[in-house]
Amino acid sequence: MKYRKLGQTDLHLSTIAFGAWAAGGWMWGGNESNDAIRAIEAAFDQGVNAIDTAPIYGQGASEQIVGEALMGIPRDQVHILTKFGMRWDLAKGDFAMKSQNNLGKDIDIYKFAGAESVIKECEDSLRRLRTDYIDLYQIHWPDSTTPIEETFKAVDQLMRDGKVRYAGVCNYNTAQMAEAEKYVALASNQVPYSMLRRDIEKEMIPYCIEHHKGILAYSPMDRGLLTGKMKPGQSFSEGDHRKDLWQFKDENIRRTNEFLQKIKPIADEKNLSIGQLVLLWTLEQPGITIALAGARNEQQAVQNAKAVDQSLTDDQVAQITEELSRLELIR
Repeated sequence: MKYRKLGQTDLHLSTIAFGAWAAGGWMWGGNESNDAIRAIEAAFDQGVNAIDTAPIYGQGASEQIVGEALMGIPRDQVHILTKFGMRWDLAKGDFAMKSQNNLGKDIDIYKFAGAESVIKECEDSLRRLRTDYIDLYQIHWPDSTTPIEETFKAVDQLMRDGKVRYAGVCNYNTAQMAEAEKYVALASNQVPYSMLRRDIEKEMIPYCIEHHKGILAYSPMDRGLLTGKMKPGQSFSEGDHRKDLWQFKDENIRRTNEFLQKIKPIADEKNLSIGQLVLLWTLEQPGITIALAGARNEQQAVQNAKAVDQSLTDDQVAQITEELSRLELIR
């Protein structure tokens, strides 16, 4: 495993972090908790020391699974990254979406990061995660109903109390990051980034490089599409959010697979799966600190972690990027 320093912190995170969204089952058609626990344990055995979760993932289920999985691991050997600011139990803030919980019950989700809510969410997360501190505490989405000042003064208080080591954001733009920076030193921004979604290259990556902020790339394999295992006509389980996303239109799956076949010889040469090659390419992009890779079982977790056993040459990265420039998807 390889490790990188996150921004200007003393956190040295594995370049492949375990993304625990799917572990909570919510929006992924359910999941088996024992499989998720074994996946986290297997990832740690491969050197993965960063676990990213959130309260909204399964409405607490993901954090509980992470807490259980880490019970036998010395706390100072793992970095817990979690979030706040998405409430399913409080009708207040920016209405985000209607969904269903893991029991199939309809729920409304709100983006809310008022000071009292931030403090409450932290206490709830600490309890579920079975720990007394969080290494990186990140606002999940911007909340236009709460001043950024109020939100991050609350986070600063949590840091002063020793319950949070570092503050981060997710899905913030550069102006929002600059505003938050007035009240607390930000470590990072967690944003979507993949071969198919490269918007952050225009402004966010240059900003983070200039201001020494880490970038946590989530969905680098675009929710499994970039593994090459999906085919047109793909069937998704009930409750799986991917069935409604533009990337998963049959024509986009077909075009994506054609592109993946063009770069497959590089994967074969390195004895890598296509998914592993995609992770390596992601980590070679300027400004990207780590890639968050989800896994629903032990095999997937090990495969993700082993991606960094290999490396790509500059020429191979350029070749992949050139092929990628020819890929056009339909929105």
